[in-house]
Amino acid sequence: MTMEFWIDFASNYSYLSVMRIRQLAPDGVVWRPFLLGPIFKDAGWNNSPFVLQKDKGAYVWQDMPRQCAKYDLPWRQPSTFPRNSLLAARIGILCEEQPWMTDFCERTMLANFAEDRDIASEPCMTEILSALGQDANAILRAAQTDENKARLRERTVQAKARHIFGAPTFLVGDALFWGNDRLDDALAMALSSPQAPRKTAG
Repeated sequence: MTMEFWIDFASNYSYLSVMRIRQLAPDGVVWRPFLLGPIFKDAGWNNSPFVLQKDKGAYVWQDMPRQCAKYDLPWRQPSTFPRNSLLAARIGILCEEQPWMTDFCERTMLANFAEDRDIASEPCMTEILSALGQDANAILRAAQTDENKARLRERTVQAKARHIFGAPTFLVGDALFWGNDRLDDALAMALSSPQAPRKTAG
């Protein structure tokens, strides 16, 4: 089973899926951290639709406590939304194949959506990485290199080529599933049959 899991660490609904994925799919998940900002910019938005559309924003802050209660997850509405997720994304894309990637994603999402902490700050990331037994200083240096920055920019190009418009997004071959409520459907498809080779974008 292979399923690509595209997340933005600033995305509240990505939080729900990140915190569920370990139990539902302990193996076969391919992490794909990326940034929604450039995707939104291409759509003509200068912010999250939850900010730009007043009623939609009011709805989501009613919905998130309900969803977190449903999944027994801690919740605290962020005092800043959407938070700058650039540093977390750079670390994520650098370390996405590490065995502790799930732990990193969970802790980063909890920092943002359960503890109301600034995930754009190096002290926050240092604390998370150190708690995972990693060399935080070395990872932060590597995450901020030009090579890794380019890797994250290329991930945006890949997201656009795959027609990704929001987070979380799940890709099973060429099949796209969007939103936390589609996680189970994506997993069902991934488990149902052998994978056909994915078509090359473009």
